[in-house]
Amino acid sequence: MTPASRPIRRIKDPALKKTQGDKKMTIKKFERITAVILTAVFILGTNCFADGIKERMKARLPQINALKADGIIGENNRGYLDFMSTQKPQAKLVASENKDRETVYKVIAKKKGSTTENVGRRRTIKIRATAKPGHWLQDDKGNWYQK
Repeated sequence: MTPASRPIRRIKDPALKKTQGDKKMTIKKFERITAVILTAVFILGTNCFADGIKERMKARLPQINALKADGIIGENNRGYLDFMSTQKPQAKLVASENKDRETVYKVIAKKKGSTTENVGRRRTIKIRATAKPGHWLQDDKGNWYQK
């Protein structure tokens, strides 16, 4: 038999096997650690993000309540603010509030496995229950009324 015609024998080197196993273990550990870190960043980032929104909404609340009391804005049936006439004083304030509400609804929807629209409609139920007399609200059929 010539050397070229001999079958190639694979040498099983225990040291080589251990190195390959270590690589697999290292990759798995890396994947797990990366997943944990990404999850932590997402959770912490969401909390920090939500806290910023909460503070902005809290700061706007007196102005929003004043606009509601004056009959300038009302709560629609989707959980957002709407103007009651063509005049739109403080439109930027109302737009900012609606944008933050949408962001909050999206975060809640993602956590609950729902949609932004469903979260907004559920929020409307709470808004109607806590609205003050004289505030404008929109019913489920789209009709406006004062509480």
